[in-house]
Amino acid sequence: MESGLIFKLPAELTIAEVSEYKLQFIEYIDERENIIFDGSEVTRIDTVGIQLLLSALVYVSAQKKSHIWEKQSSIIYQSVKQLGINGLAF
Repeated sequence: MESGLIFKLPAELTIAEVSEYKLQFIEYIDERENIIFDGSEVTRIDTVGIQLLLSALVYVSAQKKSHIWEKQSSIIYQSVKQLGINGLAF
């Protein structure tokens, strides 16, 4: 969920939540120049959730914007590492 200027990710980002958050990601990215994600509350994420995050990062790049992670999630990091996705700023 978005909180002010920071987009706070939900506790669970799984196939059940992805459709709800996809539009929120797009709106947030479209409305801001400085993209700031907070993943500190993520406790569960599946491959569909990772795919949504990857899509969001690609969209940020396509918009010629940059992003930062205000607070990272060890769950996201572990999932990305387990999937063998390297070279992206998670």
